[in-house]
Amino acid sequence: MIHIVKEKKVSDEKILNLFRPYVKKWFKLKFKNLTLPQKLAIPLIKEGKNVLVTAPTGSGKTLAAFAAILDELFYLSENNKLEDYVYCIYVSPLRALDNDIYRNLQIPLKEISEIAKKLKYELKNEIRISVRTSDTKASEKAKQLIKPPHILITTPESLALMLVSKKFKEKLKNVKWLVIDEIHELANSKRGIHLSLSVERLEYFVGKRIQRIGLGATLEPIEEAAKFLVGCENGKERECYIVDARFVKKTDIKVLIPSKDLIKDSAESINKKMYKLIDTLVQQSRTTLIFTNTRSGAERVHYHLKQLFPSRYLDELTGVHHSSVSRDIRFEIEEKLKKGELKCVISSTSLELGIDIGYIDLVIQIGSPKSVSRLMQRIGRSGHALHEISRGRIICLDRDDLVECSIMVKKAKEYWLDKFHMPKNCLDVLAQHLLGMAIEKRWKIKEAYDLVRRAYPYKDLPYEEFLNVLYYLAGYYHTLQDLKVYGKIWLDMQKQEFGRRGKYARVIYLLNIGTIPEEIKIKVRGLDGKFYGFIEEAFLERLVPGDIFVIGGKTVEFVKAKENVAYVKEVKGAKPTIPSWFSEQLPLNFDLALEIGKFRGLMFELIKKEKKKKIIEFLIKELDVDESVAKNIYDYFKIEYEYLKKLNCKNFPSDKVILVESFIENDKQYIIFHTLYGRRVNDALSRAFAYALSKKISKSVGIAISDNGFALIVPIYSIFRKIIVDPKDVVNLVNSKNLEELLKKAIWNTELMKRKFRHCANRALMILRNYKGHEISLRKQQISAERILNFIKDIKDFPVLKETVREIIEDFMDIKNAKLILEKIEKGEIKYEILPISKLPSPFAHNLIAISESDVVLMEDRRKLLLELHKKIISEIKA
Repeated sequence: MIHIVKEKKVSDEKILNLFRPYVKKWFKLKFKNLTLPQKLAIPLIKEGKNVLVTAPTGSGKTLAAFAAILDELFYLSENNKLEDYVYCIYVSPLRALDNDIYRNLQIPLKEISEIAKKLKYELKNEIRISVRTSDTKASEKAKQLIKPPHILITTPESLALMLVSKKFKEKLKNVKWLVIDEIHELANSKRGIHLSLSVERLEYFVGKRIQRIGLGATLEPIEEAAKFLVGCENGKERECYIVDARFVKKTDIKVLIPSKDLIKDSAESINKKMYKLIDTLVQQSRTTLIFTNTRSGAERVHYHLKQLFPSRYLDELTGVHHSSVSRDIRFEIEEKLKKGELKCVISSTSLELGIDIGYIDLVIQIGSPKSVSRLMQRIGRSGHALHEISRGRIICLDRDDLVECSIMVKKAKEYWLDKFHMPKNCLDVLAQHLLGMAIEKRWKIKEAYDLVRRAYPYKDLPYEEFLNVLYYLAGYYHTLQDLKVYGKIWLDMQKQEFGRRGKYARVIYLLNIGTIPEEIKIKVRGLDGKFYGFIEEAFLERLVPGDIFVIGGKTVEFVKAKENVAYVKEVKGAKPTIPSWFSEQLPLNFDLALEIGKFRGLMFELIKKEKKKKIIEFLIKELDVDESVAKNIYDYFKIEYEYLKKLNCKNFPSDKVILVESFIENDKQYIIFHTLYGRRVNDALSRAFAYALSKKISKSVGIAISDNGFALIVPIYSIFRKIIVDPKDVVNLVNSKNLEELLKKAIWNTELMKRKFRHCANRALMILRNYKGHEISLRKQQISAERILNFIKDIKDFPVLKETVREIIEDFMDIKNAKLILEKIEKGEIKYEILPISKLPSPFAHNLIAISESDVVLMEDRRKLLLELHKKIISEIKA
């Protein structure tokens, strides 16, 4: 049962009276008042309730979680009852955050102990805190075995390792509290799913209920996050109390544009104005954190600021922080930030989470962060204390971004958050845990199944799927032994029991645990062997033969991939079909995309009825933007409206109308679907439509996708005749009934399938990353994955293959919402508006057409193309 905690009028004094006198005194000396999360959470935690606290950075939620725990530990110390066991486990997804918490807890421990001494309280045992992660030295781990910490700080992977450790596991027998931090970051990934099973295994081992405390910032749906935290008992969610203080902090967020005209200004001019705007904002603030959406973007911003303003952006005053930067450099930047020594830091996503980075008074976001939750998480990094305002400025460089960000900020001010997606029934993670459980002891199948279903993401796991994972682990598919995939457990179906097989089971498990996939850098070579550079594996998975991209200033066409090499041929003058940074791009959240669709509908209604001046006044007031932003938004919708009217369009694009247009250029027909549902939905829809169309016309169909729609690119000449596809025939090819089947066929022979299968096979311990202490190269893993994939494709319900397909269509793509859209079309709730074939794409399609040109090398050409298309549209409207 989930309870939302309502704010009560309770004095701080009454809450502080729940503590030992010396703990109470420390609070009074240290803080003027308790914060809202502390007022609501502390009494509940003292009562032993499961609590989820959701509040922004700097709201005191970490202390809200630990105050009651520390008080209890001090009480035990006072009464000489503090034993050599772990009482509290704190888990976070970041080792840097673990180190922060360790440092931050040392302060109250030391200061409260001193106050207790002054008040003549004798603390008979010292409260110990330690960190145990993959960075912890063996000597430190040995010390922890002799003198275990009372509060243990760790990561999801290290917790799973402890559960199979022969000796240290015994120190967890008395665990009373579990604190999970950054729960929003864990609940939407396989790391969190892995953790949910570890938590249930830990509680089973302890033999009694563990009190669970979750901490997070931007969670929606909040009830789903609470269920993830507490899990289930006998098929029902355990009790949890939600302290919702997500919106206690004031914000000041504005959308800015560097140029008054985002279309007519050149790329060079817009870029210069953007860096000038960034510099002005940075100079007006003490410390600024700049977020870009890609690692390459972060590097580019840093480089240009140093080039344009060399005296102001010296290396000792600025820094770049992202996952490709070495750990030492990241740590140095974090330390300098805490000390207030840096003027400006540029990051992609790595500084989003709650590590203590000291005082930041401004966050600049370049381009759309693609979700309200991510926007609030990033902006929340500014204004360190709760009473301070979180200041954020979003700089937009094109009109789609401008509309998107304006709606995003409006929704943020309305306290609206988009929903996170939680993976369910992940069979690869389950396989890993079942081996871990088999190492612990001999299990009854039903007992293990019941335990697994206590973890919320597995509460609906079918028994047959559970058994299939056991069959796989037990080596029931004997033919796989030829591919060096051996059974890791024994399974006795007569006795309904299983356990570990062989002396190496523990070693294999310990060396291959975890869910984060290793990535391969792919070499790009010409068919003649010429080396062009590297691309990421995530980029390769999107390539199909014929795709064109830019690398090292050269335009190349993808021919094939073999092992870890992408083979290409140079093509001059051809348009790229996919930008090289595409793999890094964040997808627009589906819920937010629907809100932007609604805004489109509203704008077209206003344009039909109202004059320009009135609409601009409405935009300034409704979106809280300045006049230049409002004018750019108005002009964008006005030109789309005029052009569509010219084509006799009856219904204009919105959340209820999907515009389908088509035009011909350079022997290719572009069929464009204006499906403003985010890239994950569009990825699913576009692949299904492209596959169905290619089967119908017996030709390869290309795809270009964005958050706002997708294009099917069809060659119009065959050997014998010219073929033009009628969009009216295309829209009927995919429906809610055949979508899944089409999608499964479409992804089967792709690089995406091969890569995701290797990741799932790694997690399911089918392909090992390390065998008896020997690292297995990624190249060898990839070769094994391809051989096994070809072999198992015909085995019905093989769990690792089934999970690969599920991960692609449910987590990587969004089949659920893609199906929802198709169902709404079938019910008539969403209509297609199909335009006649024209000479030009409409303005809303320009960014989708130009997405192929969005590579850094071609940014200037992209701007020229957009301006060229704009001029052609103006001429067409006037004609």
